[in-house]
Order: sequence, then structure tokens, then C-alpha cells
Amino acid sequence: MSRYDYDLFTIGAGSGGVRASRLTAMGGARVAIAEEDRIGGTCVIRGCIPKKLFVYASEYAQGFRDAVGFGWTVEWARFDWSTLRDNVQAEVSRLSGIYSANLEKAGVEIIPDRAEIVGPHTVRLAASGRTLTAERILIATGGAVVRPDIKGAEYAITSNEAFHLDRLPERVVVVGGGYIALEFAHVFHGLGVHATLVHRGQMVLRGFDDDVRGHVQAEMKRAGIDVLTETMVTEITPAGDGYLVKLSDGQVLETGLVMFAIGRAPNADGLGLEEVGVRRTDVGAIAVDPWSQTSVPSIFAIGDVTNRVNLTPVAIREAVAFHRTVYQGIPTAMDHTQIPTAVFGLPQVGVVGLTETEARIRFGPVDIYKTSFRPMKHIIAKNEERMLMKLVVRASDDVVVGVHIAGPDAPEMIQLAAVAVKAGLTKAQWDDTVALHPSAAEELVLMREKSIPPAS
Repeated sequence: MSRYDYDLFTIGAGSGGVRASRLTAMGGARVAIAEEDRIGGTCVIRGCIPKKLFVYASEYAQGFRDAVGFGWTVEWARFDWSTLRDNVQAEVSRLSGIYSANLEKAGVEIIPDRAEIVGPHTVRLAASGRTLTAERILIATGGAVVRPDIKGAEYAITSNEAFHLDRLPERVVVVGGGYIALEFAHVFHGLGVHATLVHRGQMVLRGFDDDVRGHVQAEMKRAGIDVLTETMVTEITPAGDGYLVKLSDGQVLETGLVMFAIGRAPNADGLGLEEVGVRRTDVGAIAVDPWSQTSVPSIFAIGDVTNRVNLTPVAIREAVAFHRTVYQGIPTAMDHTQIPTAVFGLPQVGVVGLTETEARIRFGPVDIYKTSFRPMKHIIAKNEERMLMKLVVRASDDVVVGVHIAGPDAPEMIQLAAVAVKAGLTKAQWDDTVALHPSAAEELVLMREKSIPPAS
């Protein structure tokens, strides 16, 4: 008999924690997982899934406008917020239930409590005070929203609360310039709310390719979203049924709702890490080696709490790598390069690989292929939204090292483009692929003219 209560004790039942726990239990190990909230984590409960459903809902408005050009009459269309909100929460509950059922089916013991680490092999449950032991502990607590330290910050909501509003306001101020801020500005705008985006930087989507950033920002403005850059919110004060939002440039905005989407931080506080010697990085993340092992050999960490690449599919792949390494004896390090990512905003964005700037720094000479056009569907609909596609090619060997798409269905296209980038295919091989006509995606294999860089 083992001297521990469990072979593996997982803290956090998000996508990564659930996958690691299930795989390990299915292999015959004794596994428990502690979760103080609902099973499913950020992605299922307050992130990817409900957000994408909101995005779908918000896109019907433009779809109805486009339909007129195709002969449809849709004056009867109206939107009901409570129906969307409640249906989305019902789907969240359904998915959470599936996650729970899958854990139980695999033989994982679910503990609905907060767990704190009190020793290399010991955790304490907050509600009962009970201590449990495990040969290994896996931390998969994800990330948490960040709030700014300004006067009146308590009057604003975050993405956590956006899914549960009693009603939609007439006007909203979204603070931030990352993908969450852009997606919610798009959602509110599409659902009929006057949306203003306030961003401290010069352009939105820091870290993305500059051509994509400029295209997205221009398209948001064209669509009617107010985009205020190089300014910050300095104070929020109640005013009637809404708020006054003071900006660093002297402007004062009247709004019915303020939402902060200024980033997320590793959810690692209050776990007892310092007491047991688990090292953290300068941003508070749990430091791990390539095999997700912390500075304490019996304690591992995966997902957003490690602040490597904060995406749900990455957490799942890290979970699989952890299981293979620790329980199957197959050392597996997660490859964090060439990971596709998407922004479900206006316009949609899909990218994989290096930006033009990153490629020039890493490789020197690169070839750029770029095109911008109105998708065929938009022409007859008189929809002015344009699409951007860009390939970044390493000049030394013709390998495509970056693909950047902004426009309708960009996330769907980038998944398949990522296969080609991961495989290291050359631009010549892309060119040899027969185009699928008529489609927007065919432009990816039809771009022949190199973009001439501006004079320095």
C-alpha cells in the first residue's frame, strides 16, 4: 500500500487539470481534483465557450443587413438579451456537467473545495481543514482578471461579470487593447450597444503583426466602434443611471457600463507556494522546467498559472505531456512554438508563426506577400469590410514562417494553415497547391508578388 492518500492530487479543474487527472486515473492511478468553483475552468465557465456564443449572437445584426442585398426582407428581426444570456448559461452548465461526468467515469475523486499546499506531498482543504497527501501535486489554477488601481475601479465589471448582466446598457466603455477587449467591444457593438474602446497604446493587439494591428483598428472604426488610443481611464464616478469616465487626455465619457479587459495574471496567490519553496517568476507565475516540474520535485504546474502560452489548447497539450512524462515514462516537452491563435472580434483574426518584425530580427532577409480585398459575399451586400492576408517567408530557404489573416472565417482558415507552417512547407509548395475557387482562402495560394518594404 502507498503511504500517500493519492498518487496525484490536482488543484484546479479547468481544461488542463481535467485532462491530466482523467488520463492519469484511466491509467490506474488514484487521483483527486479540488475545485472551489464549477468544473470546467475559465474556458468553459467564463471564457472561450460563452464568449464565442456571444460572438455568434452579435454577428447576426450584420448578417441581417447583408441579407438585404441577397433579396431577403428581415424587418421583423429583434434581439432579446435575456434569452441569449440564459441560453448561454444553460450551455455552460451542460458542458460543466459533462466535464464532471467524465472525471467521475475515469475514477477521479472530485473535491468541491479550495486546496492549499502545506508540504511537498500535502494539501489542506479550506472548508473542512482536512489534510490529504499525494505522491505528486499538480497545480492547474489558471489565471485571474486584473483590475487597475484607479479611483472608482469598483464600479467597473470584467469579463467574469459580462456574461450575467441584468440588461444591456445603451453605451459601454471597454478598457484594453488585447483580444478580450476587442472581442467584447465587438459583441456589445453587434448587439446594439454604442461601444467605445479605450487603449493606452498607439495600436490594438500588441504582439500581433503590425499590418494586422493597423487593419483591425481601421476596420473597428469603420464599423462604428469608437477607438480611443494613447489614453487611459483615470477615474470612474457614478452619474445617474450610469457613470462618468475621466480619461488621461482630459475627455469625460458618459456611459452605462465600464468593462476592464486589461489582461490576466497567473492565479497563484494563496496556494502556499512560498512556504513549500515553489519558485515563482517576476510576474508571479509558477516557474517550471520544460516538463512542467517546479522547483519542488513532487509539485508540477501546467496552463495559464505558468504564463507560458495562455491558451486552452496549450494547457491541454501540457497536460498530455505531463501525463506521458510522469506516468508513462516517455519524457515529453510541450512545443510552444508555431501555435495558432485567433481573435473573434471585428474583424476576426487568425495568426500562426512569426510576425514580420520577429522574422526580420531572427532571420534577417524575409519576403513578404500581402493582399487586401473585399470578400465576394460582401460585394453584393454592400458591406465595406475588407480582408487582409499576409505571408512571411524566410528568404534563405523559402519556408513560410508566418501566416496572418484578418477577416471573415480567419480562425477557421488559420487552423489548416498552421499545419503547413508546423510542417515547414515552402512558399513554392503553397504555390503548387491548386486554389479552391471561389473562396477567400484561395488567396493564400495565389499571392505571387512580393510586398516592397518602405524605405528606411
